[in-house]
Amino acid sequence: QVQLVESGGGLVQAGGSLRLSCTASSRTYSRSTMAWFRQVPGEEREFVAAVAWNGDLSDYADSVWGRFAISRDGAKNTMYLQMSSLKPEDTAIYYCAASTEILPIRGADRYDLWGQGAQVTVSS
Repeated sequence: QVQLVESGGGLVQAGGSLRLSCTASSRTYSRSTMAWFRQVPGEEREFVAAVAWNGDLSDYADSVWGRFAISRDGAKNTMYLQMSSLKPEDTAIYYCAASTEILPIRGADRYDLWGQGAQVTVSS
């Protein structure tokens, strides 16, 4: 069974940077869209960013535009989220997800494989 494993979360001060990684256990989703979502307890899961299978197309939520960068390395079966200029409101559990779609999409219901989540905490 294919698994997604996130790493790289942690505690950072406002204005700082973190990089999240998401590694797939097989190449099953190597030609599919992958994405990052985040969730605060008690709230709905929120789209953050998505990237097409070849890395050429990406989409970002307005709240992270210009601060976050999504990328993927096909050779390593790994997707990244470089987060810069972090704000306290970025504090959440970040999940990576994979879809059978080819183009970046925002709907969480279109993703059928999810990682276990990585905590990101931004202190003010």
